[in-house]
Amino acid sequence: MSEAQISTALSPDIKGSEVKTVSYGSGRRVFGHPVGLWYLAFTESWERFSYYGMQTLLVLYMVGQLLQPQHIQNVAGFGQFRAILESVYGPLSIQALASAIFGIYTGLVYLTPVMGGWIADRWLGRTRTILLGGILMTLGHFLMAFDVSFLWALLCLAVGTGCFKGNIAVQVGSLYSKGDNARADAFQIFYLAISAGVIASPLICGTLGEVYGWHYGFGAAGVGMAVGLAVYVAGLRHLPKEPQRSKTQMQERVPMTRADWMMLGLLLIMLPVLALALLGNQQIFNAYMIWAQNSYDFALFGRTMPTSWLITFDAVASVAMLALTVLFWRWWSRHRPEPVEITKLVIGAVVTVFAFLLLSFAAQSSGGGKISLWWAVAFHIINSVGFAHLVPVALALYVRMAPQAIGATIVGIFYLHLFAANNLVGWAGTRMETMSAAHFWIWHAVAVGISGALLMILRIPIKASMSKIAES
Repeated sequence: MSEAQISTALSPDIKGSEVKTVSYGSGRRVFGHPVGLWYLAFTESWERFSYYGMQTLLVLYMVGQLLQPQHIQNVAGFGQFRAILESVYGPLSIQALASAIFGIYTGLVYLTPVMGGWIADRWLGRTRTILLGGILMTLGHFLMAFDVSFLWALLCLAVGTGCFKGNIAVQVGSLYSKGDNARADAFQIFYLAISAGVIASPLICGTLGEVYGWHYGFGAAGVGMAVGLAVYVAGLRHLPKEPQRSKTQMQERVPMTRADWMMLGLLLIMLPVLALALLGNQQIFNAYMIWAQNSYDFALFGRTMPTSWLITFDAVASVAMLALTVLFWRWWSRHRPEPVEITKLVIGAVVTVFAFLLLSFAAQSSGGGKISLWWAVAFHIINSVGFAHLVPVALALYVRMAPQAIGATIVGIFYLHLFAANNLVGWAGTRMETMSAAHFWIWHAVAVGISGALLMILRIPIKASMSKIAES
């Protein structure tokens, strides 16, 4: 995968998008990029810090405190909420209940961006929608400090993320004209800012939550989101003004052709396959955290390392493997043809299968004792190689195949596979207590393996469609 492909994958400013580049401010640049990019990058870094800081603690907090008998009765509306969940899942233990809640929450986070994009396009515009999202997320993080407002906190965070997530990325794309060479690097910088937030959040929020008290960790996430919101407000004068559009312009649509409908059908068919491929990776934030807390030997230099630090290592491994993947495919392309996106997706699924087979073997070979952290290191590195061939590559494929009439909408549709994946993660996590750890992880390997087989079947129609795109 080339750097240009990653930049494209991360950029929602694709064909068919109605986003326009405009002139603004003084046009000053810092290190070759508009000043607005740096404000948006720092804003997103703090937003991801807050999001992953909270998510890292969520399952550990629910199992360790919130869902315990002395706390659960304090949560407003939880009795009715649990009754609804158990009508779907059946009776749930504390761990299974935490898993189900995690799946619903993280699933909504990837469903609400469709709503956020619609609100921005139809009502508020991107800037106001981002501000609304930032305010809701800040409120949600601080509501996590109280047992009684737990469900309201999750709702605020899910809706706020939906308003924030896609719209700020579109603003990054709108900073550059199509002929601006610096635009190709902008999303790499944006991604690095995201990675910085993801890496730092478990170290700060996770350590505060596990060592000093859960609400200190959630409070730190809230402070991070407030800082991100302040950075965004401070940089408003450097951001592009949104074009004014009449109702007639907003209602104009490019008609869908028969070929467009067939392309859309292929993209929709791929969504559940991609969801299955990401089942294992998304489980890292859920059942894996509980299993890891009880299974790994976290002794490090005479002290016990917080479980949440695994997420920091996973983030570092993901960034490193993504960079190495880019360099590898750049080297490969100099000697032989580079595989197309659908082939790389198959590679990603196969590598991920090996990661979870390794985890299953580690669980089986432990003999009931603690597992060395070297097994965790190997698992996270291999899984990160697989992930580098899945989500970024899949988004690049969706961008390339997007029908012109609905080009911008395809980005929102793409994230629906993560909505499905996280709900599947929640369901799968409820089964962890009913089987051995070795069988639980090999079950994940089998699920990802099935997705790889389905992707192999889809290679033929997708490669044919891509050939038609290249010819047009």
